[in-house]
Amino acid sequence: MGNTILIAEDEETLRFSLTQGLVAKGFHVMSAEKGKAAVSIIKNYVIDLVLLDLQLPDASGIEILSEIKKTDINLPVIIMTAHGDIKTSVAAMKKGAYDYILKPFELDEMIININKALEHQRLKEQVEHIRLQQKDDMNLSRIVAESSMMKDVVSLVEKVSQTPRTSVLIYGESGVGKEMIANLIHYKSSRASGPFIKVNCAAIPDTMLEAELFGYEKGAFTDARNSKKGLFELANGGTILLDEIGEMNINLQPKLLRIIEAQSYRRIGGTTDLNCDVRIIASTNKDIVSEVKKGDFREDLFYRLNVMPIYVPPLRERREDIPFLTSMFINQFNREFKKRVSGLSKEVESLLLSYPWPGNIRELKNVIERAMILAEDDTI
Repeated sequence: MGNTILIAEDEETLRFSLTQGLVAKGFHVMSAEKGKAAVSIIKNYVIDLVLLDLQLPDASGIEILSEIKKTDINLPVIIMTAHGDIKTSVAAMKKGAYDYILKPFELDEMIININKALEHQRLKEQVEHIRLQQKDDMNLSRIVAESSMMKDVVSLVEKVSQTPRTSVLIYGESGVGKEMIANLIHYKSSRASGPFIKVNCAAIPDTMLEAELFGYEKGAFTDARNSKKGLFELANGGTILLDEIGEMNINLQPKLLRIIEAQSYRRIGGTTDLNCDVRIIASTNKDIVSEVKKGDFREDLFYRLNVMPIYVPPLRERREDIPFLTSMFINQFNREFKKRVSGLSKEVESLLLSYPWPGNIRELKNVIERAMILAEDDTI
């Protein structure tokens, strides 16, 4: 289903031709020739983007823009303006308009602007969804630290949270909870209101990872039909977690090093330096020192990332945490599965405490989930 565009334009010929052109491109279109009518439509229908003329019969475009933003602050608005209104158009952008386009314009030019605005809005919503989801996860869970080893980890987290620019390298086996530690660092820091973005360096092909991280300009390569913001740009003011950092191609590592050292970078194909206010947290299950010795990881980048190393021990080395983790997972799945399991039998608890847990916390959680699904009474 196509996006719904609202055209607020009093010139009938332009309104009609624009409507016809957008419909032909697969958009749904609503229109209004007056500003107040446009605001009424926004209040009563789901609109994805507004094309707003600066000069409407009943109010100025700036006034209507203010009303639109009061109704839906996130609704993207593109201003349509004549040459003499450029200063007003710039003022409108300062008040929340996404962009402006000069009349007369070609339909294709407008389509490009619309698609860029919709893509920008989609990315904003995606980042906000991830941020809220991660924050919700932190509210629903906690770091279990009954063992002395995990108490040391939590102490380090508390300290590094107070220094919002310090790079952190979290290392440990798969499934020990490295991502949760990164979450905790972010949400205990002054960056908590900013985005938290996770990137799995092993899951994205080398040829795509640079574009995902740093973005690109239009025409930078064959398929770059429009410019695109990278994840570092979207994470600005917040934190980025580079999971599986040991898998990052060594040819890409100098660009990451530059971000840490200069706090700036360029998009692929770009000529302008972009400032980067992002805390970098990296995590790995590899021995990065060995990777450095083999020549597979840059030594200078390792030292820049390893300003605050945090080792998360495997579950077999902190068995005191197992009963508390188990209780946390039982409570979580009781809510999820609408069950009332109160705990473990002594036999099961003994088995859990003696098992080596090669998959660590992730494996323990999966075992408890499976047991909860199969449980027929109040004890596993």
